[in-house]
Amino acid sequence: MMQVRTFLVGLACAYCAVVGAKSIAADQRSNQASAGFKSDIAPFLSTHCMRCHGADAQKGDRRFDWLDGSIADENVLVDYQDILDQLNLGEMPPADEKQPSDTSRRRVIQWLTRRIEMHHQMRSTAHGVTALRRLNAREYSNTVRDLLHLNMQMFDPTATFPKDETVEHLDNNGEALVTSGYLLSRYLTAADQVVQRAIGPIDQPKPQTWTFRSGFRQQPEIDQVHRKTNKFSHMTLYDVIGADKHEGAYGPIDQFRDGVPIDGFYEIKIKAEAVNRFHPYDDEFLGTDRAEPLRLGIRPGNRRVGKLHLPQPIEPLLAEIELADEQKWYTTRVWLDKGFTPRFTFRNGLMDARSLWTKLIKKYPDQFPDNIANGIVAKRFNAIQHGKLPQIRLHEIEIRGPLFSQWPTRSQRELLGKDLENAASGADLQTDKLREHLVRFMTRAYRRPVKSDELDRVLTLIKSRKSGGRNSLQAFGDGIKAVLCSPSFLYLDEGERKTLSNHALASRLAYFLWSSMPDQRLTDLAESGELADNGTLRREVDRLLNAPQSDAMIHGFLDSWLTLRDLGAAPPDRGIFREYYQYDLVTAMRTESQLFARHLIDQDLSLVNFIDSNFSFANKRLAMMYGIDAPPGPDFQRVLFDDDRRGGLLGQASVLTVSANGIDTSPVVRGVWVLENFLGTPPSPPPPDVEPLDPDTRNAKTIREQLQKHRKIASCNDCHRKIDPLGFALENYDPIGRWRTHYRRTPIDASGKLPDGQSFDDIVGLKALLMQRQRPFAKSLTEKLLAYAMGRSVTANDRPDVEQILNRVESSDWGFRELIHQIVQSDSFHQK
Repeated sequence: MMQVRTFLVGLACAYCAVVGAKSIAADQRSNQASAGFKSDIAPFLSTHCMRCHGADAQKGDRRFDWLDGSIADENVLVDYQDILDQLNLGEMPPADEKQPSDTSRRRVIQWLTRRIEMHHQMRSTAHGVTALRRLNAREYSNTVRDLLHLNMQMFDPTATFPKDETVEHLDNNGEALVTSGYLLSRYLTAADQVVQRAIGPIDQPKPQTWTFRSGFRQQPEIDQVHRKTNKFSHMTLYDVIGADKHEGAYGPIDQFRDGVPIDGFYEIKIKAEAVNRFHPYDDEFLGTDRAEPLRLGIRPGNRRVGKLHLPQPIEPLLAEIELADEQKWYTTRVWLDKGFTPRFTFRNGLMDARSLWTKLIKKYPDQFPDNIANGIVAKRFNAIQHGKLPQIRLHEIEIRGPLFSQWPTRSQRELLGKDLENAASGADLQTDKLREHLVRFMTRAYRRPVKSDELDRVLTLIKSRKSGGRNSLQAFGDGIKAVLCSPSFLYLDEGERKTLSNHALASRLAYFLWSSMPDQRLTDLAESGELADNGTLRREVDRLLNAPQSDAMIHGFLDSWLTLRDLGAAPPDRGIFREYYQYDLVTAMRTESQLFARHLIDQDLSLVNFIDSNFSFANKRLAMMYGIDAPPGPDFQRVLFDDDRRGGLLGQASVLTVSANGIDTSPVVRGVWVLENFLGTPPSPPPPDVEPLDPDTRNAKTIREQLQKHRKIASCNDCHRKIDPLGFALENYDPIGRWRTHYRRTPIDASGKLPDGQSFDDIVGLKALLMQRQRPFAKSLTEKLLAYAMGRSVTANDRPDVEQILNRVESSDWGFRELIHQIVQSDSFHQK
């Protein structure tokens, strides 16, 4: 015993000696840093920084006169990091202040870099901590879908959830994802809906057939004409669904208004034709293209939600068919939820037919009877009766279903397997059977092995419900609802240690790249411990990125990084931007950015393409808006640019539209957007006592003159010298991203000067300057993507990981896919 005690004492002494030596070395380095601060850094700050960031003034809420070379807390670390970043960017000192020599600037940058690295090395806790993070709305829906194999096209269990709050535009930041009493009640309702859909009918429904050959009423305004012209013998579509006052945009089946009786796949046969594709009118007048086949779309509708001939909140495009210019039969298969009915639409149809009736007769009077009475009723009748407008006619419709490829359904088998029929028949399921099914389900739902006490609680609940009169199936369903309302399902369990467990790592990876739960392969690798191997992890990242589910990451990240979730929130003026609505450009804009990011990932192309590139993706109408050769057909294709105005994100219509207000453009709004989202250097908020544009600037003739006067206010100049040049560079793009050279009669001046004094003439020149700043842009993108991946904000303590990621990605020519790999391999990603 004495020998053991002596050994432990000796071990303790040796440990103390090592720690003491490290402490002495750290103190020596700290003393050296303090000496360097006094001799080199303090004089530099005094000469170049204190006038704006000293005792008398604190621009941007930054004060540096109390810095002494030490880093006592997070606030001081942030101050040093800000100084270093501004010096590296060349934005400080401002161009109108006394400039340091290159030697002096490099010496300060080197000292700051070493001092910050030393601080991180000395810290025992090197990373931020992810707040307890619940699933956001889209993650919840995706997880429910994958857990129970549900079709979610028409079902949104989060429809009544409170809107998720965001931090730096990220909707998956744990700090903002709070839980309220109201949300808990919504979870209960959602769980009930989910379980009902998963269990569904026990007996396989027999397919039914509904046939419609006449009685095609559509909407009152159109019906009064069709009653006379065709006696409702066929359905006729005129408008696109983007029209303002719809007439013939949606073709519901009036006799089938109550919809299908049960969820499932339904086969729809349609006898249809394209009519008047080769019409006698000017294509530009109608906004159509006779070279395109007319395209029929199918969207769901629910009369309990609203009128079937008008837009509804949930109406995904279920199918699209190109029609021949003669009557033919077409067959398609679509999913329909109970109560939903198919509605037919004209994908490339007319725009605002209500106003077109009158315009048509006025433009082509020789093609219509003389003395047509005034009023919309008479004009509509004559335009339909005598006109030759492009239209789609449906003569017969047959619906058959529901059709199931397997029974019981995959959802039912996921819950009870072969015991479903026994439970449904009233047979009592034994505890060992219940336990077997629950272990499998709860392990998947909790994304880790289920604990015995968790399992026992659900079993006790099921037994209690059975003793209260519920049959085995009903009681089991109540147990599943309890699982779906459990914190272990609603929150990401990251374990008790600082480093993520294997299962927590699998979840973080899956929610990063798929916005959903881990699949079975990922779970198996976590269980075996193989996921901890860097090679295995890299292969899994590639597998997940190559799967179609990774579109969820692209959509979710672009919605946050580029604020694309706000695209369409400020719709432009219908009179000025007609094509935006007729050709559904908002969808095309979003699709372009998503396909662009997808291509960079798939090909591991340089993320510098986000700054500038000679290619993008467009469909015919978006390409026409860009003034480039339009690809044939309605699909998106890779397109090349002959000039430099369109390349990169700053030339994409999605970015240019989301950074406008729908009515006009603002250099300030767009400049702030570029600083905040594209460059990751958001300006400070304006002082509370200064209006966005001071009243004294109202006599200025142009927005540039207004802002020049505004910048004469000392408290405004510091931010606007960063904001305004970036915004003016984008002024050649109108509110939906079309190129322009004038504001009505006034020529646009898109020139500017960056804070470091470099000038440019237009967006092409600005992008050339940004291409010289590839690393700062890459740093901004890395920090945003890392925050999205971890579910928390990036802090100053993550800076070593960020720098390491940047160094490795830079050596791979800034490959975007490689950036994702390096984020997943980083210490920050593997820790809470």
